[in-house]
Amino acid sequence: MTMIGNNLQQIRTRLAQASAAADRAPDSVALLAVSKTFGPEAVREAALAGQQDFGENYIQEAVEKMAILREMDWPAGQPGLRWHCIGPIQSNKTRLVAEHFDWVHSVDRLKIAQRLSEQRPASLPPLQVCLQVNPDGGVNKSGVPLEEALALAQAVAQLPNLQLRGLMAIPEEAPDFAGQYAVHRRVKQLFDAIAASGAPGLAAFDTLSLGMTADIDAAVHAGSTLVRVGRGIFGVRGQR
Repeated sequence: MTMIGNNLQQIRTRLAQASAAADRAPDSVALLAVSKTFGPEAVREAALAGQQDFGENYIQEAVEKMAILREMDWPAGQPGLRWHCIGPIQSNKTRLVAEHFDWVHSVDRLKIAQRLSEQRPASLPPLQVCLQVNPDGGVNKSGVPLEEALALAQAVAQLPNLQLRGLMAIPEEAPDFAGQYAVHRRVKQLFDAIAASGAPGLAAFDTLSLGMTADIDAAVHAGSTLVRVGRGIFGVRGQR
């Protein structure tokens, strides 16, 4: 087994253990492999070990990586890759995102959502979208304030060519499980409130993108349905 394959197995085991400890089904939390800054060969290695969903922060780098991977030899029957944009999106990059990604986790402005909707090719299925929220209120962090998230969700849910799926957050690092759990729980409570609002267009509102390598356990206990792991799968960036 390769290093990446072994790391994936360990992360999946950790997810299963965290789910059991939280009295959740073992398949209730999906794994997103954050492959930013790692090359196509690393992605291929993870894909051959059973990973299908990959997260990228740097849009141009990701599009180039996708093109290289499409040209690689793959075993017969190998599932296709799903690409998730998890980084900030500038207006001049929305077309690339709309044309190449399957998911976007980092929508925090209506303007960006509108551009993604307008630029999504008709030949592709709707772009799956999560709103990024800022649970800490930090002025230097991306994400819509919690108190503005419902209004943004209602607006985004009405846009054609997009499917609003849920919320994403990247909280400040907390020193212990209790601190991690508390901030994740605030996002889960907001998620539940939006889901219960009865707003049109929320039929598929089912994804809570919370937790990374350091805080998987707290995120799973708080209700995350998708964790984003980079270092735990690919190792420390720049050392591979």
